[in-house]
Amino acid sequence: MNYAHARPEGPSEAPPSLDLITTALFLDLDGTLAPIEDSPELVTADPLRTEILEALHSLLDGRMAVLSGRQIHEVDRILEGAVAHVGGQHGLERRLAGGTLQSTPPHPGLEDAAQAMESLARAQFGLLVERKSAAVALHYRAKPECGPAVIDLAHRLAQTHRLEVQEGRMVAELRTPGPNKGDALEVFMAAPPFAGARPVMIGDDLTDESAFAAAIGLGGDAILVGPPRPSHARWRLPNPAALLSWLAEATRGSRPLPLVEPAA
Repeated sequence: MNYAHARPEGPSEAPPSLDLITTALFLDLDGTLAPIEDSPELVTADPLRTEILEALHSLLDGRMAVLSGRQIHEVDRILEGAVAHVGGQHGLERRLAGGTLQSTPPHPGLEDAAQAMESLARAQFGLLVERKSAAVALHYRAKPECGPAVIDLAHRLAQTHRLEVQEGRMVAELRTPGPNKGDALEVFMAAPPFAGARPVMIGDDLTDESAFAAAIGLGGDAILVGPPRPSHARWRLPNPAALLSWLAEATRGSRPLPLVEPAA
């Protein structure tokens, strides 16, 4: 990720109230709307989160999208279909207004790369392979000492099979070359109901930085969820629970409390 225009110290202040009149809201899922779990399938629906998202969808006149590394059907499972506009697989698939689906076909080298990742996972208990239609991810959250080996393998496979490497929190992903989250945000912003609004992107991971930069480039803003780190984001909230509280306050029309963690 290019951090030429990022803030090296990272954001520290909690964001101001969400402007429901002018904002187009973009949200990551894992680590942002939902806590990170040991395995992707352990992330499940939450009635309160669904209620907040449904209220925001109405108040924003549909100007809300989730940009996730998950496939669209997985986003729908976790968010109970509360969000109509979704960018899945870090931008490789998109569901636009009216339910129109756009997707990037899988790269022909993806299957061989996935098999190589599965071989490593069989040899190292605790590694988890997550297959997607246009990408494959190798999670090492339960085996952090394997991180260097996982990342090295991902880069070697990417070079061999002409795939893209996307590193995240305790995961290395090989993806079909194509759009990223920033590209997806720009696609949404170019058409109704988003066109003419001010984009605000909220995310936690390195994979969200392209969308942070895209939102800011379009005159909008970005909010980091989680601990401080170098980021394009201007504002920060400490965790998904704080984000949901901030979003809930917006639906009630009052200013959120400063939920950012105190400085050490």
